[in-house]
Amino acid sequence: MAIFDELTKKAQAAAEKAKDLAGAAAERAKDAAGAAAEKAKDAADGAKVKVAILSEQRELEKNYRAIGEWFVSEFQGEVPDAVKDVVAAIEASKARIAELKGGMEEPEEEPEAEAAEEPQPEAETPAAEEPQPEAEAPAAEE
Repeated sequence: MAIFDELTKKAQAAAEKAKDLAGAAAERAKDAAGAAAEKAKDAADGAKVKVAILSEQRELEKNYRAIGEWFVSEFQGEVPDAVKDVVAAIEASKARIAELKGGMEEPEEEPEAEAAEEPQPEAETPAAEEPQPEAEAPAAEE
């Protein structure tokens, strides 16, 4: 029975050691989870700050844009030399946008023009053509 007592003691010692190791592993897991949670919180806080910064930058750009639009409208035709290139670039961009919008509308008008050439007894075709100039007017203003 001495062999069984010795085996029992070794088994108990091994179990005690395993229990200690499991406890240490659990403690390390808690520490790792806590560290991960802290890093996640820091990342979330950093993201909130970045979003706030981007929001303020958009607001700043919006205000600068408003100042620029006021300046250009205030000094129409009398733009100072320092900003003539910028105003010319703005006007060129506006013209290009209008040109591109005009290019988008042309394919829509062509099938209607072909349809108008064919004899159709429907009175709805002219009514459908009337709202289109109204739709083009806001596009020309932009």
